[in-house]
Amino acid sequence: MKTILVTGSNGLLGQKITERVLATKQFNLIATSKGANRYPIKEGYVYAEMDILNASNVEEIVGKYKPDAIIHTAAMTNVDTCEAQKELAYELNVKAVETLIKESEKLDVQLIHLSTDFVFDGENGPYDEEAPTCPVSYYGETKVAAEEALKKSNCKWAVLRTIIVYGIVSDMSRSNIILWAKAALEKGESINVVNDQWRMPTLAEDLADCCLLAVAKNAQGIYNASGKDMMSISELVYKVADFWNLDKGLIKEVSAATLNQTAKRPARTGFILDKTIHDLGYNPHSFEQGLELLNQQLLSLETV
Repeated sequence: MKTILVTGSNGLLGQKITERVLATKQFNLIATSKGANRYPIKEGYVYAEMDILNASNVEEIVGKYKPDAIIHTAAMTNVDTCEAQKELAYELNVKAVETLIKESEKLDVQLIHLSTDFVFDGENGPYDEEAPTCPVSYYGETKVAAEEALKKSNCKWAVLRTIIVYGIVSDMSRSNIILWAKAALEKGESINVVNDQWRMPTLAEDLADCCLLAVAKNAQGIYNASGKDMMSISELVYKVADFWNLDKGLIKEVSAATLNQTAKRPARTGFILDKTIHDLGYNPHSFEQGLELLNQQLLSLETV
């Protein structure tokens, strides 16, 4: 049985990977994150505190557990924060990857790295894996730099690019566009939503499955790992309102230019998923199925 080490295990994707491993018992899991373990179940895997910005700490933990694969989910993903705090963004999104590359080369570990649709400018999405990168934000630049570091390395690497990951964790400590829209509309608040950006939102469970498929299949190279339904951000929010029978009159469509966001966003991204479906057996839920699963999880939290 392969041993996998996950960075950022307290995050949404990290917790979903833990959940999947415990359900399938397919791998031995070393979950790592900064600070205490926030996953509610503490048995059935090992948790180790690890700061990905501390190279000697990473060397110590990876050297101790000698995993067959590392799934690197930790990153600074807030696009505007990356633009405002470039030095920290570079440390987290590039330097940390270089540290993991070094350890992976040393111990012959497969390194699976999470990347993003923001490596593209959004001029002609949806994109396949061969499309040339052209980021329009500093966040996108750091993710391209990390991909390039992997391509130049001597380790066995796979990059999984994803788009708007949504889902819930049991303590509800992680928000996303769906939970934000649902909460605001339930409170009767009006919300501004962009109508000139298109995405393919990704259910966190699907992305966790794709990470584990990449380990199981010993994947190498770049793979697209998003949801399969393309929609504008405003369309996404309307779907959320429809699903939970909320007031769509509270949704105000605006153009991205009116929001004055720190970082520029690509207009239309989206992915062609054929390679990942064919090579890895990836089978993402539809957006409606994703909302249904989310609803079931929210209802089960209420009954606990």
